This record gives sequence, C-alpha cells and structure tokens, in this order.
Amino acid sequence: MTTSKTYSQLPRAAGPYVHAVRHHDTLYVSGLTAANTDVQAGSLEEQATEVLRQIAAILSHEQRSQVDLIKLTIFLRDISQLENIRGLLLKFFAGHFPACTMVEVSGLIQPDLLIEVEAVIALA
Repeated sequence: MTTSKTYSQLPRAAGPYVHAVRHHDTLYVSGLTAANTDVQAGSLEEQATEVLRQIAAILSHEQRSQVDLIKLTIFLRDISQLENIRGLLLKFFAGHFPACTMVEVSGLIQPDLLIEVEAVIALA
C-alpha cells in the first residue's frame, strides 16, 4: 500500500506530483529543488542549502534524522562545482553518509536551477 505525502514546510509542487510517497516503511522523496523559493536564481551553495533544509524539514516532520537517510541521488548542472557544496554535504550528514549517486545533467525543470536531490528515507 502506498500513501502520497505533501509537506506544508516545502514549496508547493510545480507539477502533477507529490513531495513523497510512503510504501510500507520507506519514504521515497521526489526531486527537491530551490524552485519557488527566495534562492531560486541564487548560487549553487544557496540552492543546495535550501534543498538540504527541505530534506531536514521532511526528516523532522517524519520524526527521523539523517541516520535514516538511505539513499540520495544528486543532480548537478555542473559537476565541476561539487567542491563548492562538499562542505555543506559533510556538515549536513554529520558523520552518517547514505548511499549516494551524483549525476551531471544538462538542465533541470527550470533554467535557473542548479541542483535537484531525490531521497529515500527509512521510516522504521
């Protein structure tokens, strides 16, 4: 059984999808971006910080922490900028590192977006 989830702390979904879907004890989080936020046209660091804030909001709402992050998929417009967000990622993960895939993409849903992150979170 699956349950669709939306979170009032996150920007409204820009399309016909939800923020996440729960299946049994696993939460599959849709791609999160800085779209519809104050930093949508900001730097990679600003957008990455916003996306991590959104992940933290979901974890908090679900009464979970970073140790419950199972997998992240990070889409970057320019992978050569990875070093610019590495410190943010290390600080956010606080010693717990989930499985992670990083992919360079030619574009995201809106032209000024530089990063998108999907997550899988254990709920049990």
